[in-house]
Amino acid sequence: MTYSIPLVIHATHEAGAKVGGIGSVLDGILSAKSYNRQVGRTILVGPMFGWDPVQMERLTDAGNGVQILYSSLHGIRYDVSETVQQALLTVERTFKVALLYGRRRFGDAEHEILLVDASSPDLGHVEKFSYFLWETYGVESFRYNYDFEYNLYMSIAQPLFAGLKALGVDEGLAPHERVIIAHEWLGLPVAFAAQLNEPEQWRTVFYAHEVATARLLVESHAGHDTRFYNAMLRARESHLPLDTVFGEQDTFFKHAVVRQAIHCDAIFAVSDTVREELRFLGGPFANCRIDLVYNGIRAEAIEVGDHLDSKRRLQAYCKTLLGFEPDYVFTHVTRLVHSKALWRDVLVMTQLDRLLESAGERAVLFVLATSEPAGRLAEQVESWESLYGWPVGHRGDNGDLVGDEAPFFFDGVEPFNHAASSSKIVFVNQFGWSRDQCGMRMPADMVFGDIRRGSDLEFGQSIYEPFGISQIEPLQFGALSCVSSVCGCIGFVQQAAAVLVEQGVLAAGEQDGQGEGRIILPGGELLGNVFADKGFPLVVADYLGLPEEQMPGSPRDALDIDGATRGGIEARNSRGCAGQIYESLPSSREQMAELLRLGNALAGCMSWESVVETSFLPGLARICQE
Repeated sequence: MTYSIPLVIHATHEAGAKVGGIGSVLDGILSAKSYNRQVGRTILVGPMFGWDPVQMERLTDAGNGVQILYSSLHGIRYDVSETVQQALLTVERTFKVALLYGRRRFGDAEHEILLVDASSPDLGHVEKFSYFLWETYGVESFRYNYDFEYNLYMSIAQPLFAGLKALGVDEGLAPHERVIIAHEWLGLPVAFAAQLNEPEQWRTVFYAHEVATARLLVESHAGHDTRFYNAMLRARESHLPLDTVFGEQDTFFKHAVVRQAIHCDAIFAVSDTVREELRFLGGPFANCRIDLVYNGIRAEAIEVGDHLDSKRRLQAYCKTLLGFEPDYVFTHVTRLVHSKALWRDVLVMTQLDRLLESAGERAVLFVLATSEPAGRLAEQVESWESLYGWPVGHRGDNGDLVGDEAPFFFDGVEPFNHAASSSKIVFVNQFGWSRDQCGMRMPADMVFGDIRRGSDLEFGQSIYEPFGISQIEPLQFGALSCVSSVCGCIGFVQQAAAVLVEQGVLAAGEQDGQGEGRIILPGGELLGNVFADKGFPLVVADYLGLPEEQMPGSPRDALDIDGATRGGIEARNSRGCAGQIYESLPSSREQMAELLRLGNALAGCMSWESVVETSFLPGLARICQE
């Protein structure tokens, strides 16, 4: 049964332009046919960075698909009635902000956007809103007003809600016919503004794409995921909340804000892992309803020949760069941030190199990641390419390696390449994957899709990964995917695998008792332990499982896990991970075809259309019908 929802507001920092993961989620949901059939009107609301020329250029870039109908910053006022213009001007004058109203394309669909530039907001209104948050929810804004990000999202909340009222978006609608979805903590202030101005008149949803407190605790301690998740598992057994185990976290403003998401009518979590992290916050979160709304992937059917065509271009690029044509092409397309744990790729590659050498085979790993998301100029790349063989060679004194790129290359990639005999890592620190962006040694017909369609294995062994769309997208093209056991996408793959077993597309494996491939969170085993079977495309690297003598008996014991302990686990478990990868790599066209068949089947169960129709829309319908 379908249920129509007249109005949905998405409050997000990516309302105007796609920046990261939430932007990918919005692309998937807002372009889905089922969404556009059942939602009458959609408006994305968020910040406009008028002081940042790069951000403003990205907003108005033709590829962004934005049509501006009203913007005081751009001097545009057309196709908007005089009444609406005057209402928007009143909001701008009241709050001392600038507004932009327009439309933005998402696939074949088009939705409205409302953005606020709060470079110099009226502080009186901001203080009144902060007082409301303290009086109603106990959020002490004075503790966080040193932080630019916190101040920004508190400053735009009231004018965004007022802007919606100025547009008259909710005229004639009952409370159950209008929904505000707060994407992450950054969207919550808009939901709070609705609760302040029109109590009980809106349905509100907190859409948790991560748990900021969990990310902070994982990234900031050398024990990383090995420490945090073992502590969380032990704490769950004793019903202890996060603050009891790790200490009071309210000095972190994101923690303080997210804890108030409990006042929303519904909470969506993108994975089992995120749901468990939310429950770990304790208090009302421990037992409240949290709907699982997995991220989807864009399904694209290809043939084995298409995979091989893309792989040949990657092989040709490797031969040009390194002088050999690899039997296998591995990839890792990612953001260059600490949570992606790129050092684990090097560890597994070290073990794989020995297996490849014994079989007389060779491989290359292309890592496409950069600390410069805007990319390098083509002239720079061509100069580095001719001077010292970029991207095989790099320098750290000329703008080539910046930020985290330098330690990753000098501490990981370069030593590996000197020692390895049958494989190499090529670190492409550029935004894009084509000759005009990556230099003249790349094949002229190379396109970005080749690094996805031609890969034999995609790495993604993060220490913190709420979902991991990028890690599993290549599955549909016949690739293996190697993820860490805390990667949120595992639960969705498990669900899809269960469907395929029921349909007879996939045979359930035998339980081997070794725990290989098991979902560490929320604690259940995979159906038939199918992930451990040779030929299944998902390889789960377990960096949480400790030897029996090191297994923590309590949360306090888990807190003693340090970098040395975690490093030992990585060194030991990377061997088993490499072995499973090597056993699963296809050695014939027939095996490639089987991986492609299975990957296509999984992708069909994990598409955005499926996610929107089976979980996202039913979650909204539930709170609108209650």
